[in-house]
Amino acid sequence: MSKSETSNDLSFDFDFLDKLVVGIGEVSQITGIPPRQIRYWEEKGIIKSLTEEEGKNRRYNYENIKRMLLIKELLDEGYTLDASAEKVKKRMEMIEETLNKLKNK
Repeated sequence: MSKSETSNDLSFDFDFLDKLVVGIGEVSQITGIPPRQIRYWEEKGIIKSLTEEEGKNRRYNYENIKRMLLIKELLDEGYTLDASAEKVKKRMEMIEETLNKLKNK
């Protein structure tokens, strides 16, 4: 596979991940995090649903799902929710910078 083919494959993956949006039930199944806990994290501002309207089903993108998985991992290791959220925020910023560099190559 040539370098340009690899670049195109990465672009496809980024496009796909940008479009990936699932409901709270699916997120719960994917992550193993109960919907009630997901809603609590959203109330605290740790994650953000893509649905702004009251009463509408919550929908989450890849970035939020990844954030939830990282927070869950840190909680399992004994971190507090606030410490986990802060650590994940910094980690996500680093990941985003790296992905942006890859996109621009």
